[in-house]
Amino acid sequence: MRRRLTTLAVLGLLNLGALAPAAAQQQGVTDTEIVLGDIVPLTGPPALLGVAHNLGVRVAIAEANAAGGVNGRTLRLVSEDDGYVPSRTIQGVRKLINSDKVFALTAVSGTAQSLAAMPLFQQSGIPAMAPVTTHRGLYDPVIDNIFVVGYDMADAVSDLVGRLADRYPGKKWALISQDDDYGEDVRRGFEKVEKDKNLDVVSRQIYKKGQTDFSSEILRVRQAGAEILMAGGVLGENVTMARELERIGHKIPMGVTYVSRVPAAVKLMGPAAENVYVVDYVYLEDSPEAKGFMEKVAKHLSAEEQAKVNRYTFTGYASTRALIEAMRGCGKELTWKCTIEQLNQLKDLDTGTMTPVSYSATDHLAAPQLFLLKADPGIENYRVVK
Repeated sequence: MRRRLTTLAVLGLLNLGALAPAAAQQQGVTDTEIVLGDIVPLTGPPALLGVAHNLGVRVAIAEANAAGGVNGRTLRLVSEDDGYVPSRTIQGVRKLINSDKVFALTAVSGTAQSLAAMPLFQQSGIPAMAPVTTHRGLYDPVIDNIFVVGYDMADAVSDLVGRLADRYPGKKWALISQDDDYGEDVRRGFEKVEKDKNLDVVSRQIYKKGQTDFSSEILRVRQAGAEILMAGGVLGENVTMARELERIGHKIPMGVTYVSRVPAAVKLMGPAAENVYVVDYVYLEDSPEAKGFMEKVAKHLSAEEQAKVNRYTFTGYASTRALIEAMRGCGKELTWKCTIEQLNQLKDLDTGTMTPVSYSATDHLAAPQLFLLKADPGIENYRVVK
């Protein structure tokens, strides 16, 4: 009997020994490499933000690898294109986690896309950065493994509408927003200021996602006598609304969300952009604050790639820098648990792309300082409004 127990004990130890390396080895990590992933739109109109984000990630990775990697390990990126379609986001996240075995994600795509894939993130426990969307559902309540880089969309809309209400007091307002979670954020932010400042809102309209013709909506804005418009589109929708206002000769101030704060949108608006305002937390490409980052862009990206740089390149770099700093803090024993713990302790990380990034165990939203910008058709970009 004693011999049998001894044999079972030995077998038990052997089994534990066989399992130990597998339990200790975190996926996406070898002695020489760390594999990162991102899931963003790389094709279609939303690629304007997805490709730019991807370029920012690549700058951060190239910079880290040139400096010896992360504690001696080289970083490698695997990118998935979801085309801004939630079902493809789910497929891409599954592939990155289960097939590519990435260690962490530098982005989780847009609002509807990230919310659709949320169960996968939560079930896996993989560290994931969220610089493309700042929807409240990603951080309130706190989700242990998701860290948002940016400013809450509803709060940003509130800030913009409040500033415009002070800049143009006593005006009649119109609101046009999208029929999804993103649009709900816009409406929530707008309605807060409407209540606080007793705004005179004469027109409210909700459009269907994917709509391209806004002639009837803008006509109703004019017929209602609106003197200022909060345009809650994404990219093309805001361009179309601005051009339609100009076409019918109703030249009024128009607010847009920071999603549209890209040079390409100003270029497409043309002269119609002259009355467009936005708040953002990302430095302008030609600002003194961004000089150091733009030098890194010139160093690590081709001329063709540099032409595609916009604010999402800045946020992609910032999210990846935060992730890299956390991984470095873990030393050689790199795990998901340690990386999340390090992110929870991140304090005032200066990425050169926005005001410093910080997190805590009870706050997974890095909310940098907002500033007011106004479009300038002459330079096909925005300028800071003092």
